[in-house]
Amino acid sequence: MKGNFPIDKWNGVQTPFYFYDMALLKKTLEAIKKETEQYGFCQHYAIKANANPRILQEIASYGFGADCVSGGEVQAALDAGFPANKIVFAGVGKADWEINLGLKADIFCFNVESTAELHIINELAAAQNKTARVEFRVNPNVDAHTHAKITTGLSENKFGINLSQIASVLKQAQSLANIEVVGLHFHIGSQITDMSAFKDLCIKANELQDTLEAQGFTFPNMNFGGGLGIDYHHPNHINIPDFANYFAVFNQLVERREGQAIHFELGRAVVGQCGSLISRVLYVKEGEVKKFAILDAGFTELIRPAMYDAYHRIENLSSNLPEQTYDVVGPICESSDVFGKDIALNEVKRGDMIALRSAGAYGEVMSSQYNLRQLPKAYFSDNF
Repeated sequence: MKGNFPIDKWNGVQTPFYFYDMALLKKTLEAIKKETEQYGFCQHYAIKANANPRILQEIASYGFGADCVSGGEVQAALDAGFPANKIVFAGVGKADWEINLGLKADIFCFNVESTAELHIINELAAAQNKTARVEFRVNPNVDAHTHAKITTGLSENKFGINLSQIASVLKQAQSLANIEVVGLHFHIGSQITDMSAFKDLCIKANELQDTLEAQGFTFPNMNFGGGLGIDYHHPNHINIPDFANYFAVFNQLVERREGQAIHFELGRAVVGQCGSLISRVLYVKEGEVKKFAILDAGFTELIRPAMYDAYHRIENLSSNLPEQTYDVVGPICESSDVFGKDIALNEVKRGDMIALRSAGAYGEVMSSQYNLRQLPKAYFSDNF
């Protein structure tokens, strides 16, 4: 089974390009809205997953907040219509100008990851005669059972404040005149499909909150980050993640205090399945032991396979001929510019349209101009 694409309308469109199924995006957003409203949860879309302005505007229209990790993302969120009081700003290395931007816009909070950062935020807030709302990102030492490069919640990772240090940091914050502590923040990784990791996170968060409350600390907000994965192997059959099960885990296990707000920062699960990278076949190359389908897209347009050994389903949209086996590669002058090896595709010919599926997250936003290539354009299903 292949995806449904309007390839008859793409004859004059230069490839490679990103194609977004806006109907699927809306269905995904409606599913998230249904589940979060059921429990009174707050969802902040992780802009790092896809910062296309049209995508951001659509997500903002559903009333969600934004999770940002740079000043550029904060500005993009504001420009797209996300309310400042629903913007959270995370990241281990916030520059002074980025912090000042957040303070000036009066965003909801900064997710603080070190004492050094805490003191700088206090100084910059004092200079603006403002009080900075902060949550402390805690490293809970929970194994997310995902790729090492997208695991963020272990003690050896650069993110967050270790469990053994958090009480001391909270005491320091109490002495700072321009800091208001509004919660705790967690994020254990990305592309997590094993719900046991989230269950472990809930248990650790409950234990930590009990311990800190016994020392006199209370938290009006608890932010559990994101990380929910998508099904890269079956985008045509499972195109909306199981949000019901995901949010139910937190509703059942988190020991929520009265009046406490629970926040999430889903990104990949929101946009991953709605986007595809569309490419044309330049050449079919017959090697001694391999047959290569050489595309006009490379890792400059979709770097995940080269960076993470990530799998994306590949479909020949132009052919219904019997399948043959190909290594699907790009034109970049790097041996790592490979989308997939030994891939069964309907027989490939020059000019065939190829879809790399499930590319809505960490695709277009990570594009580069290496080899002085042009950045890919984006097109949307409701424009065809």
